[in-house]
Amino acid sequence: MLIDNHNRKINYLRLAVTDRCNLRCNYCMPAEGINFAKNDKLFTIEELFTLSKIMVKQGIDKIRITGGEPFVRKDLMVLLRQMAALEGLKDISITTNATLIGPYINELKELGITNINVSMDAIHKETFDTITRRNEYDTVYGNLIRLISEGFNVRINFIVLDGQNTQDILPILDVMKHYDVAVRFLEEMPFNGGTKSFNTIKWDYKNIYKHIATAYPHIEALESPRTSTSINYKIRGHKGTFGLIPSFSRTFCGTCNRLRISATGDVITCLYGKPSMNLREVLRKENAEENIKLHILKAIGSRAKTGFEAQKNNSSVFDSSMTSIGG
Repeated sequence: MLIDNHNRKINYLRLAVTDRCNLRCNYCMPAEGINFAKNDKLFTIEELFTLSKIMVKQGIDKIRITGGEPFVRKDLMVLLRQMAALEGLKDISITTNATLIGPYINELKELGITNINVSMDAIHKETFDTITRRNEYDTVYGNLIRLISEGFNVRINFIVLDGQNTQDILPILDVMKHYDVAVRFLEEMPFNGGTKSFNTIKWDYKNIYKHIATAYPHIEALESPRTSTSINYKIRGHKGTFGLIPSFSRTFCGTCNRLRISATGDVITCLYGKPSMNLREVLRKENAEENIKLHILKAIGSRAKTGFEAQKNNSSVFDSSMTSIGG
């Protein structure tokens, strides 16, 4: 079992398999992209599985596969097949932009990998294309509906961007009211590859709620798991739910149970903090398992108490891109 220096149990790993993405969302990176890691700096599939096994032995029972866009890796299913058979791993989840997942939906279902988060920041095609700088709306929407229809546990992650997609907040709830899906609205974060930094946001979780409540006055608060990052609600007459994630306000730090490992091996104990260490070369040397376990214990033994504390100690926090730190 992993317990950090603030007595928080760590059982959830966000494991990035690539830093590459086939979209160019304007809140994540510049139009020209970023300096993506070379292949020898990325974990191989075999290394990712070895790392997963080690982490499960240390008490991790939930792993979320992230990127970049995970399905950019054409060998991703090899890893997922191995992980699905890993004893002690209770939950394998995936966060994806749903552009490339289509051919793998049937096998994912067969493997029991049914918790899928779809990043979709607009319900109108024009808004979607402007934000992503790509023409993939029809593919994303088609795969989203297919996942929902085939019984996957789908959550839509919608980052609220002032002046860009706030007009889509109510329409996406209206479109999704007939589906058993959770639409989760996230506050914007400053991880955009250094294109913009900010210290406040107009659309925080309280203002997002007020906006929704003007159109849907009959809202019921739902009980959420203790470690949930989202505050969850049900609108009367809607089949699904919606949630608010205070990712910039950082109200959930006290129960944080997660750890991130980037595609290049950086151990990240808080999104707003510096990487604690890098495991890539450790994994490629002798006594890898023992040394990785020691490194992980050291990392969680010096975690910041909150995201605000982590940010104070990280002068380059605004230079990072979401695609390079695990989505």
